[in-house]
Amino acid sequence: MWVERALVGRLHAKANAARWGLSLDAFAAALERSAQRAFDSRPDPARLERYLAALHLEDLALASACADGSDTAWEHVIAEYRPGLYRAADALDPGGGARDLADSLYAELFGLTERDGERRSHFRYFHGRSSLATWLRVVLSQRYVDRVRGQRRLDPIPGDDSAMAIPAAIANIDPTRSRFLAIMRRAVIAAVAALAPRDRLRLTCYYAQDLTLSQIGRTLGEHEATVSRHLTRTRRAIRAAVEHDLGSRERMSEAEIAECFSSVLDDPGALDIADLLASEGASPDAPRKEVGQNRSRNKETSRAAGQ
Repeated sequence: MWVERALVGRLHAKANAARWGLSLDAFAAALERSAQRAFDSRPDPARLERYLAALHLEDLALASACADGSDTAWEHVIAEYRPGLYRAADALDPGGGARDLADSLYAELFGLTERDGERRSHFRYFHGRSSLATWLRVVLSQRYVDRVRGQRRLDPIPGDDSAMAIPAAIANIDPTRSRFLAIMRRAVIAAVAALAPRDRLRLTCYYAQDLTLSQIGRTLGEHEATVSRHLTRTRRAIRAAVEHDLGSRERMSEAEIAECFSSVLDDPGALDIADLLASEGASPDAPRKEVGQNRSRNKETSRAAGQ
């Protein structure tokens, strides 16, 4: 267990979890899932506490109680969140065609299916990093996009000028995602700019020019293992610099920083490292990857997060 019992008790009280009859063990499990989703490995206790304290704890307690089958919690969700979910459905389809999705979502949230004798509620996937209302709207939007894609799977792709073209706004499920991507782009460019010239050169050779480790080693007069070690160190330095930037410049909490990184990792192609290096002044004549090409390397660098 990552979360100490004493901390669980304090956060349980702060979340007013007793209102729903949620046990300490159930709340501890919810906190544990959230922390493990945000961090690749166990963080130090102070950092973990800052992250957990910044969560939407009351919403997390409510969702956990619903997942555990609390009638009181479930009735509260129906009364307080259904009107907002219907408004979100009508915004997606003014003709009322998305309201049935809002209704069917409640079946998933309640958990009509079982696995290994345990009721599987979709509330288990709520980690408290956003408000419960925002999370519900995002899930509903995802269901709507899935429906649209399913209906049009066998149809010819419409032209951009066609009346049947899917509005671009539908793809922007999370309104905070564009902001996070812009912030991350600026922070990564600044972090790369602060690197030593030789470190930037290795990054450019590896990501923008697509050279192998051995080719870079021959170019720089370094052993292949040395190049690999320096690239790993540089990615860690970028991660640390970006985290510091988000905390100091953007005034983000631990939870917001984790969500920001998660937004980028969900689509590693969103931050093309070759494009970022070009923004930092890499040679315009250097070979460039097309968008979507070699996404595994983009993901590796986006996980400058995970180093």
